[in-house]
Amino acid sequence: MKCEHCTRKECSKKTKTDDQENASVDVPSPAQENGEKGEFHKLADAKIFLSDCLACDSCVSAEEGIQVSQQNAKDFFQVLNLNKKCDTSEHKVLAVSLCPQSLPYFAAKFSLSVTDASRRLCGFLKSLGVHYVFDTTIAADFSILESQKEFVRRFRQHNEEEPALPMLTSACPGWVRYAERVLGHPVTPHLCTAKSPQQIMGSLVKDYFARRQNLSPDKIFHVIVAPCYDKKLEALQEDVLTASRGSRGTDCVLTSGEIAQMMEQSDVSVREAALDTLFGDVKEEELRRHDGAGSDGYLAHIFRHAAKELFNEDVGEVTYRALRNKDFQEVTLEKSGEVLLRFAAAYGFRNIQNVVLKLKKGCLNGRGQAQTADGRTDKALLQKMKGIYADIPVQLPEASTHVQELYQEWLDGTDSPRVQEALHTAYQGPGQPADSRDIKW
Repeated sequence: MKCEHCTRKECSKKTKTDDQENASVDVPSPAQENGEKGEFHKLADAKIFLSDCLACDSCVSAEEGIQVSQQNAKDFFQVLNLNKKCDTSEHKVLAVSLCPQSLPYFAAKFSLSVTDASRRLCGFLKSLGVHYVFDTTIAADFSILESQKEFVRRFRQHNEEEPALPMLTSACPGWVRYAERVLGHPVTPHLCTAKSPQQIMGSLVKDYFARRQNLSPDKIFHVIVAPCYDKKLEALQEDVLTASRGSRGTDCVLTSGEIAQMMEQSDVSVREAALDTLFGDVKEEELRRHDGAGSDGYLAHIFRHAAKELFNEDVGEVTYRALRNKDFQEVTLEKSGEVLLRFAAAYGFRNIQNVVLKLKKGCLNGRGQAQTADGRTDKALLQKMKGIYADIPVQLPEASTHVQELYQEWLDGTDSPRVQEALHTAYQGPGQPADSRDIKW
């Protein structure tokens, strides 16, 4: 069976209904191999289906299949079980980071306010044995701010001989891999180098937070809760500040749906708890989001910043104009009949193929949540989630005092070499061989 948008001549991508056994990644975890089940094994039975992400199963190597299989609840529960044993040398600090796009799912699913949903989710995780539960919004702040600065820099450096524009921005691992492995040159030089919020959160937890707690990065087991299965693949990339010290920034990614399944199957007593902060603050901070419906709103943030920085124009509401369809929209800044800036937002693979552009920075409709039992989108739940997400207070990344403090305390300033190391990445250039994690999208 060939998937709808496959670029390969042969493809064996399967759906759950085609062949559930072959489509799933079911490699035994270390806990299984050692015969170790512990008290959490009943909550760790879910399989990962490659049809839930953008990868074709024929394109995943044996090595990568093992690595993807480790992005599941079994290894998470193995750490919980080891922490309950007397051998403290095996203990790890468990930290979970929640993507803001996941919280409306829990709120809608359990009919709670988004604040109550975060407190119940935090309480559940801590009842299992998790030590810290963080919000990844601060990591998205860094990603947005660095994307803004990079666009302005590219705009000023752009010329016909060495074009620096357009800048293509996306934190979707599927799009990034497609651009690297399929489109290649001349697209990759135009990819924004700012790391995704997930990658930055890995650096924050395994570097900044680890140093504050006087811990070695390998003594922290860091879990990301995200809406999308593609984030499991992103976690395999050793492209974080701490990788050189033998510790991946994200050890495990669990989808919102996987966590919800654990909550439904668990009979542990849960006491609601407030989210933690990287700074050890006792006071509970108000949940917030970035401008944009269902995403972190990178286009709006970069557009407003560029308008002010380059043309001294203050943009209030960003007006989108539909082009070919509602998922392909344009935003322009015009003055005296001249177009000064032209941005486009494209969602969906068809629009990517048409314009080689995708500005999708996180979504409420990731396939790791809001799915019915037969794998279809739960439209009623998704609509409820959109309303909940829209009600979360909006705050500009520039307004975060914590971010400004981190630039100085953690990164030695906004323009230091450590900023490039911690917050930016490099993409595979033309002619470079793909590594063992190569996937065709």
